Amino acid sequence: MSSILVTGIGELTTNVAAQARPDDHRDPTGMLGLVDDAAVVLEGSTIAWVGRASDAPAADTVCDAGGRAVIPGYVDSHSHLVFSGDRAQEFAARMTGEPYSAGGIRTTVAATRAATDEQLTSHVARLVAEMRAQGTTSLEIKSGYGLSVHDEARSLAVARQFTEDTTFLGAHVVPAGTTPEDYVDLVTGPMLTAAAPHARWIDVFCEDGAFDVDQARAILAAGTDNGLRGRLHANQLTYGGGVKLAAELGLVAVDHCTYLADDDVSALADSGTIATLLPGVEFSTRHPYPDARKLIDAGVQVAIASDCNPGSCFTSSMALCIALAVREMRMSPAEALHAATAMGAQALDRDDVGVIAPGKRADLVLLEAPSYLHLAYRPGVPLVAGVWQGGRPVVPGS
Repeated sequence: MSSILVTGIGELTTNVAAQARPDDHRDPTGMLGLVDDAAVVLEGSTIAWVGRASDAPAADTVCDAGGRAVIPGYVDSHSHLVFSGDRAQEFAARMTGEPYSAGGIRTTVAATRAATDEQLTSHVARLVAEMRAQGTTSLEIKSGYGLSVHDEARSLAVARQFTEDTTFLGAHVVPAGTTPEDYVDLVTGPMLTAAAPHARWIDVFCEDGAFDVDQARAILAAGTDNGLRGRLHANQLTYGGGVKLAAELGLVAVDHCTYLADDDVSALADSGTIATLLPGVEFSTRHPYPDARKLIDAGVQVAIASDCNPGSCFTSSMALCIALAVREMRMSPAEALHAATAMGAQALDRDDVGVIAPGKRADLVLLEAPSYLHLAYRPGVPLVAGVWQGGRPVVPGS
């Protein structure tokens, strides 16, 4: 098994908690476990050694980082990549004053149903490559634009070609031509049976205009009975009971969390359920940003994901989400990077990614910058100089 020594790393983010150094404004709480003048040895698909460059063991191949920073690959725990069509006109309308609603989902459903398997696969492959080039090495992909037994199952089969973290989101909205009651029966019956072999997770859009708390509870229970883990879209458009339901059920994560009352925050803190925040959505819909500072100060665990989708947030850039989290959600640069890597992994119940440590998967991102701070300091600038995914260089420069 060949090995690669990545040496000359000016600043390495390990996400292995280190002793806090209050004088180090890069990582005052020690959560990033920064190592200066560092090196990493990759052996096969895993990390074999991490430490100071001066102590590094020999390896078959040497890559000199030239003083650049290295971070873990981003873990994007919320995306909707299996779709066809375009909703740029809807975005333009929002930017000129029309409010966002979930109704546009049905436009994408029609286009997705009309696409061939090959067209859907090619589209997902393009988006995954776009994500990888920007440093995303692990991701979750949802269904939810098929909303029929056949189209939900095939959407998940397409997604499964790119990740094991696939999520059945048949409960996205109620399609035209059926009642909510009949559609919940379909989702928890034949659709779930067809989708479950291709999915790890089950999700519900628990929101006004989509599914209420009782419907969400029933759908999640049916998923559990079929071996799927639960997660939720909740409190995106208004205050509601979705976040409390996630906390009550002890779900690993609940996503959006834009409109939170004090008791929602307390429920999340007490349950340990991760609040996955999606700042690209607020950028694209002009809804208020979630108050990440309030969540973190209350002891809630926070992750960041892209929510890449054709309607409410068509960005694949985790770096943009980090910059928005710092500027608009009052997260520190260290908190935002940790949320986009280690916490994204936890939101997927993964312990093999999001961290640079021996035995973990060798997913590293080389930045054209001396520090991870440049991710928020230089928003919009393409800083990825190289990417290793599972120990393989997948972006030029690695």
